[in-house]
Amino acid sequence: MTWTRGPTIGRGSTATVSIAATPAGDIFAVKSTDLASSALLKKEESFISQLSSPYVIRCLGSDVTFDDHEALYNLFLEYSSGGSLSDLIGKRGGALDEKTIRFYSKQLLTGLEYLHRSGLVHCDIKGQNILVASGGAAVKIADFGCAKWEGSGGSFTGTPAYMAPEVARGVEQSFPADVWSVGCTVIEMATGCHPWPEMKDPAAALYRIAFSDDVPELPGWFSGEARDFVGKCLVRDARRRWTAAELLQHPFLEEEATRWSPTSVTDQGFWDAVEVSESLEIATETASSLMDSPVDRIGALIGGGGPSYDEDQEWVTVRANEVEDLTEEEEISYYCRFDFCNGNSDFVTSSFAHKQSVNYVVYSDYVNGIISSSRSSLLAAFSKLSFSRACCL
Repeated sequence: MTWTRGPTIGRGSTATVSIAATPAGDIFAVKSTDLASSALLKKEESFISQLSSPYVIRCLGSDVTFDDHEALYNLFLEYSSGGSLSDLIGKRGGALDEKTIRFYSKQLLTGLEYLHRSGLVHCDIKGQNILVASGGAAVKIADFGCAKWEGSGGSFTGTPAYMAPEVARGVEQSFPADVWSVGCTVIEMATGCHPWPEMKDPAAALYRIAFSDDVPELPGWFSGEARDFVGKCLVRDARRRWTAAELLQHPFLEEEATRWSPTSVTDQGFWDAVEVSESLEIATETASSLMDSPVDRIGALIGGGGPSYDEDQEWVTVRANEVEDLTEEEEISYYCRFDFCNGNSDFVTSSFAHKQSVNYVVYSDYVNGIISSSRSSLLAAFSKLSFSRACCL
């Protein structure tokens, strides 16, 4: 397949995400990394390629290309022009109203119930990993870099502020942990903050999540049904926490189902409500039929809030190449980027044969969406926790 790489729209610790287009003008996202270190991206592809849900981002394939004689592994993904749910919250003044929270919570749980029914644990549900379709009419679960099949063991990963107590303790990471993260994401939608905003020390916060009896504080303006719904997500005992399927039957979400069900095809009230839903604008989009070039189409899709680049900047046309006799390490260290306090701190917990502990510490500064390594040490902050190895990158 011939395609054109456009502007970069995101950078992570393991890959770069760009907008791309085919000669026919089809727009998609491409997630790229060095072929030699592409095991984590291939792992993500192995998950997404087996999934099919309107509430999960679609995998469109992959290929290997060369850029200045450097082999790149490219994962093609469905492009959601609305950005992330966290972006939407910021554009709406740092909080969503309860009606909107209900609308997105039902879609998020529908996607999550599908993942769990398929045997997949996401392990990193949060606003930044939920993408919003054009016009805000739907949300889709994305970023499966930390995901794993139920019962497969392995590392304990995720964003500490959204971690369930059993994950923070290094005991278990299964379907209930994703449900806890949903509760934390609902709080994020209501407040614009992670669920432990009063905790400035990431190590102390992780310790509190793991070993105290505390749960995140709910917004005072929540209705009784909303409070009960989130409360069912944030039960500290994973065995008593509601499942995604059970939560979909909660009255808080059932009200949404009732409100959006038409009594007949001529029910004007229903279609008016749909129009209200679709008016949750995130980015200005111009009809693709009016666009002559991929640059014009992408410019309209990303609007003023996207990355800045010159209109006459030359795009790079890429063609798939056959690559033979390339090998890579089978053993890889799974660690993910985290955004605990305003996107500054990264943690990974790993399980070993007889010990589970905080294993790596990475401290990064995020400037204009680009990760730059910092040499600042957090060892003193972690004196309260037992860990086998720490490093600053």
